[in-house]
Amino acid sequence: MPRTLFWLPLLLLVTAMTEPWVEGWIELQHKAAGFDRPVGPAHQGRSVTLARHGMVATSHPDAARAGLDILRAGGNAADAAIAANAMLCVVEPMSCGLGGDLFVIYWDQKQQKLFGLNASGRSPYELTRQVFADRQLEQIPDEGPLSWSVPGCVSGWSELRERFGTRPLTELLGPAIEAAEQGFPVSEVIASYWEAAVPQLRPWPDSAATFLVDGQRAPVFGEVFRNPRMAGTLQRIAEGGAEAFYRGEIAEQIVRFSQAHGGYFSLRDFHEHRADWIEPVSATYRGYTVWELPPNGQGISVLQMLNTLEPFDIRGLGAGSGEYLHLFVEAKKLAFADRAKFYSDPDFNRLPVEELVSKAYAQRQAARIDRDQAATDVPAGDPKLMAGDTVYLTVVDKDRNCCSLIQSNYYGFGSKVTPGELGFPLQNRGALFALDEGHLNRLEPHKRPFHTIIPALVTRDGRPWFCFGVMGGDMQPQGHVQVLVNLVDFEMNVQAAGDAARVRHAGSATPTGVAADGAGTVFVESGVSEAAVELLRAKGHRVERARSGFGGYQGILIDWDRGILQGGSESRKDGAALGY
Repeated sequence: MPRTLFWLPLLLLVTAMTEPWVEGWIELQHKAAGFDRPVGPAHQGRSVTLARHGMVATSHPDAARAGLDILRAGGNAADAAIAANAMLCVVEPMSCGLGGDLFVIYWDQKQQKLFGLNASGRSPYELTRQVFADRQLEQIPDEGPLSWSVPGCVSGWSELRERFGTRPLTELLGPAIEAAEQGFPVSEVIASYWEAAVPQLRPWPDSAATFLVDGQRAPVFGEVFRNPRMAGTLQRIAEGGAEAFYRGEIAEQIVRFSQAHGGYFSLRDFHEHRADWIEPVSATYRGYTVWELPPNGQGISVLQMLNTLEPFDIRGLGAGSGEYLHLFVEAKKLAFADRAKFYSDPDFNRLPVEELVSKAYAQRQAARIDRDQAATDVPAGDPKLMAGDTVYLTVVDKDRNCCSLIQSNYYGFGSKVTPGELGFPLQNRGALFALDEGHLNRLEPHKRPFHTIIPALVTRDGRPWFCFGVMGGDMQPQGHVQVLVNLVDFEMNVQAAGDAARVRHAGSATPTGVAADGAGTVFVESGVSEAAVELLRAKGHRVERARSGFGGYQGILIDWDRGILQGGSESRKDGAALGY
């Protein structure tokens, strides 16, 4: 049948229907990536993964497989998450690693309770704002030793395993050690990330020796890459746990390297590091309860955005419509203005978290949105009137324990600096501190910086329903909201909700205190229609099409009625959702 004749009955049906969301939905389907699926929405890149027992979804198949093997062997969600994360440290070293931080939201089925874990590190005791003033620096550099904060990843593994895990570290880290020793073929998207970092890795001899072939180039797609230095470090952690990292030879080598290369780390920084169990924060959205972690991360911006959008008829506006995208961008601007002012280390400030995520505050924020005009000057709200590159993985096990875990170096390869022969780069998360003395996120000794990485989990009727995350800096909360709106308002399945075209607004005030373009730019993927783009421009938005920077989504949805897990892993990354 000719393609035009095939579509004619559907087009006539759509014309007869009056709900505008249907028109937007059909238009979205026509923006497929050059292929035709026999069933389901055309933009969906692959079928939903289904499993009865356990599932792992993350950005590299080897990591998903490592976690799944642990589940099959009788391990639980915590065990599988650690194994998958360790593998990601090897196969995706620019995005995560032992030199980065980690956050977790964990549902324990036995206790019927959610737990939050903040395993982010703090600034060096010896690094003060005066150091930057003396060097006439108005902002912390994105690379090099001045951007370091203590790595929290290993402490996160330790806390997660000790509280919920059932398997020894030697078993959990074994697959990653083997991959680092014997090598792994570099996947397609990761190869491109690696190549982009070559100019920044070359100036650091240990980074070049560890991550560049012959010290000169990145491994190419399909090339087998080995990291025996990382294997040795992982082996020491497998045998000695967090103690080996923070109080043993690894910490000592990092501190010696720091002292020799202009850093400010001391052994005290590592000895006094701790990961903290914290209470997740929630807000409801159309009958679902969305859980995020409180600052120093940006998770509550998701709740603020959802609260602001909830009064509007999003479904009626239509998936991908310019009217919906306008509301989304304006809600994002309001939340990010608050993010820039209030989100910081709660150990150093009293933060109005409860007020920021309240429905009453959101009602006032929603009233600030002009339906016809993009805002160009968005100050933070006043909640006091009411009375501060990454990998993501998700695991659900046979008992329905759920682990939502995110881990990152911040920039690709973090600070670009690899300390000695340890085989991993140190993160540059300290670059997110402000140097403005009056800013809540100002640099102070032994303080956690503002953080972008956020895990999420959604419950319904008191049970976990959707365990998910979207990696990618400032895109993360924007991605969380778009995925949830796709699921809840537009009734997409767990795979289509992640594959649907996204937008990303950039240009809000920054958490470092540095001024940014108030109007900003709305970046859109190719699947966003030209009609939607033109409507956004008519409302005063600056819009550009882009191919990257839209995050990386993974999600597992629990179908309690059928006893089935539904997994999604989008094509923007190399990953997979695997189950059994």
